[in-house]
Order: sequence, then structure tokens, then C-alpha cells
Amino acid sequence: MRVLVADDDSISRRVLRNLLVKWGYEPVEATDGLQAWEIMQAEDSPRLALVDWMMPGLDGPELCRRLRQSAQNDYHYIIMLTSRDSKEDLIDGMNAGADDYITKPYLTQELEVRLRVGQRIVSLQQSLQEALEIQRFQARHDPLTGLLNHGEILRILDQELQRADRQQLNLAIMMGDLDHFKKVNDTYGHVAGDAVLVEVSERIKKNLRLYDSIGRYGGEEFLLVLPGCSRDEAEIIANRIMNSVRENPVLFHDQQIPITISLGIAFNNAGAPEKIVDIIQAADTAMYQAKQNGRNRFELA
Repeated sequence: MRVLVADDDSISRRVLRNLLVKWGYEPVEATDGLQAWEIMQAEDSPRLALVDWMMPGLDGPELCRRLRQSAQNDYHYIIMLTSRDSKEDLIDGMNAGADDYITKPYLTQELEVRLRVGQRIVSLQQSLQEALEIQRFQARHDPLTGLLNHGEILRILDQELQRADRQQLNLAIMMGDLDHFKKVNDTYGHVAGDAVLVEVSERIKKNLRLYDSIGRYGGEEFLLVLPGCSRDEAEIIANRIMNSVRENPVLFHDQQIPITISLGIAFNNAGAPEKIVDIIQAADTAMYQAKQNGRNRFELA
């Protein structure tokens, strides 16, 4: 684990460097508070820090205050090192944002123990952050396909409709439904059906622009949000999607499962308010018209 050593005294830094290496840490050195601040702003900065109270540029307490006020997700565990030993100084240092406090001269065993405590806390904080990120992802994405879920794709559609209204931009949406998907489940089984959904999701994504969005609307239905998309562009994208879905059967174990998709495309009225329910209904109606007209095709609303 990397540990920041922020101290303007070269002898103190050398002593700490040697101890950290001995204990299995990787020291990163700063000779003043400003350099320490710059190091701690980096994305890959050390999460554990030994900070001297008295430093040029920024002293230890001010460095702690700046760090705690910054909007960083990754937590830095700070141990303040100082020759000050009054209760008032300890309180000031902790109020500034230090996590721990050790007075000089210190026992090396005590410093090592405090570092191990800090390391455990940093590890727990990182585990918590990872769990929160997973939770946020799961709240927004479909667990099977990894696409945006129903609620999130509707939120994005609402957001893009409002933006298109404000800026008088084009917006297209597509409602897609896999053809004869019930037959796929009945013939090959639901596990195979899930594999088809995952594969088709990937094929559709590969044919979208970077700023387009796709979500699993429900079952075998997909909702695509295409900002700034004209009718001609929407038709090109729809053809690419249909070709990508149908050109190769989905491989499931030793089985080849043919699949096609029907699409309905609807557009906003640029510069005029558009209700989300109306544009979805228009795309849905066009999609069912494509089904009635033979499937494996798209229709415009």
C-alpha cells in the first residue's frame, strides 16, 4: 500500500521512508504542504498519509481542511505528526480533519500499529465505496442484459425531450421487439431465451452512436433514445440494427437460434413540448404495425 509522507525535514522523511519500506509500504514523499495537496488530488493518490503539522506552503491542519472540503469520493486517512502535545492542539488537529495524531518523538511500534489501523479503515472504506457503486449500477441497469432498466431509460427520455424542446432539436426514439420470442423460449428453453436477449442487446449497442441510449423496456422489448436524429439517420440506424440482429443466428451451446426484430420509430416535434407518454405510444404503435406488416422491418410513426 502506498503511503504519503509529507514533511519538510529531510531527516524525518528519510527515517519514515526506511520504516515504511521495512513494514511493507511504498512511500511517496512531499517536501511541503502544497506538494502534498497536489499529490493527494491525483486519481491514484495514496489513501494513507503521514502529515507533519509544521510545513511551508500549507501546514498540516490546513492541508487536512482543504482535503476534507474537496469533493473527492476516495477517502484519505491522515495521521498527523507533531511535537505539540497539548490537548488543545490535539483537538485542533482532529477538528481540521486528521484521523489520528501521534506526537514526536514516537515509538516506532506505536506508529506501525496506527498505520495498520489506518490501512484497515481505508480498505473498509474502499470496500464500502465499491459496494455503493455496484448498488447504484444495479439500481439503473437490467440485471440480465446490463442495459439501462425501464425506469432509467424513461428518465433519460424525459431529460432528452426537455433538452430537445429547449434547444429546438430533433429527437427520435425506437421501440424494438424480438419477433416470435415466445417460440424461442418454447423451443429452446428460457435459458436460451436469456442468451438471445443478451446477444441481441450487444448487437444493437454496437450500431448506436456514442450519445444514444438503450434500455430494456420489458420482456423482449427495447427502447432506444436517439438525440439529434433526423428521419434519414433513424432509418439508417434501424436498418443497421435489423441487419445485425438477423444476419447471424445466436449460438447457444450447439444450437443456432435465428432471430429478427421489428422496430417502430417516432419523432418529436422540434421546438414544441412533447409528452413522454405520447411519443412512446407513437413508437409502440409503429412497432406493432411493423409486426402486422410481416415482422423483421421498421415502420415510422
